[in-house]
Amino acid sequence: MTTNPTPFQQLRQAALAQPEPQRLLFVFAAAELPDDASAAQRERFAAGQGGALVPLACVDKSPEALASWEALVAESRLASPPWQVVFIAGLAGQGNRAPSAQAVDSALETMVENVRQGRFDGYLALDPGGGPLTFS
Repeated sequence: MTTNPTPFQQLRQAALAQPEPQRLLFVFAAAELPDDASAAQRERFAAGQGGALVPLACVDKSPEALASWEALVAESRLASPPWQVVFIAGLAGQGNRAPSAQAVDSALETMVENVRQGRFDGYLALDPGGGPLTFS
């Protein structure tokens, strides 16, 4: 019996299949409740819904350096505070060269700001178990 690849495995495989070298970009975020939240918002947050996503850490990796989802999560647990969602994007190099450090830094800064602003389009969002998340 074969199992279907996870969203993380699919993304990694797609990055490895690209003609140009890739970097995968990760922004780890946690849900927080604003200080001025209403009683209803506090109740929803206590039930595991709502709140604002706050970026905690970001990193880039080559697809070749990612052994597994479990290894990425274990590494993130050592390097960052506890998180509830990770946003992932790919960044292609050019001319058979990986993206420059400057391009990676700029792309990560953009991702962090997008997460702060609640703009998640174009990112794969996964929970700590590797399950895909959607936002409405």
